Amino acid sequence: MEILYKKSKMLTDTPLSYCPGCTHGIVHKLIAETLEEIGAEGNVIGIAPVGCSVFAYKFFNCDMQQVAHGRAPACATGIKRCNPDKIVFAYQGDGDIASIGTAEIIHAAARGENITVVFINNAIYGMTGGQMAPTTLPGQKTTTSPYGRIVGVNGNPIRLSEMIATLDGPCFVSRVSVTDPVNVRKAKKAIKKGFENQVNKKGFSLIEVLSNCPTNWHMSPVQSLDFVKNEMTKTFPLGVFKDC
Repeated sequence: MEILYKKSKMLTDTPLSYCPGCTHGIVHKLIAETLEEIGAEGNVIGIAPVGCSVFAYKFFNCDMQQVAHGRAPACATGIKRCNPDKIVFAYQGDGDIASIGTAEIIHAAARGENITVVFINNAIYGMTGGQMAPTTLPGQKTTTSPYGRIVGVNGNPIRLSEMIATLDGPCFVSRVSVTDPVNVRKAKKAIKKGFENQVNKKGFSLIEVLSNCPTNWHMSPVQSLDFVKNEMTKTFPLGVFKDC
């Protein structure tokens, strides 16, 4: 019998523990399929920091390094420099990469480190109770901004991809989403390009993925996907910001 589809060998058999409707699982699937397609099986090291990504080591069928909050780019740099023939990727959330880890990601990008970073932006601290994140939208309610993010008090959301793209070091910077099949395919293409750049020694790649958080947004999965498509993209427009 012809096999039309099967689970990627780069994913373990461990059931995903993310909240129902969360799109972390979709992104995991895209990364795993990409790694298998480029023939990286047995040659990958993933970096998972603190946040909802903390359990990624249970789901990816490769060596994984658990690191402190925000330090994934720094650790990925050291691992890649010591193992230049390995495929090294960091999987980070917005509270991790755009807050406590801002220095690490900016300087890794500026140096043009030959690593691939997948950045999940769901505009909130998902794992620790739904606090306001650097990417929380103006007016968006969280546990620490119950009346909505007030720009005059809390500042504007940080557009990390646009910031990274201004540096000379990065090779590829893109923002995608996984709200529907069309965008999932575009996300897969961007993620694959980010890993192929590393294989071809082109340097630093950042793929930002707009994601949802049904639990902390207090929405159904369908409502949360609509929010990503109709509201988040106003502040975080999709597109390629740098491509060498």
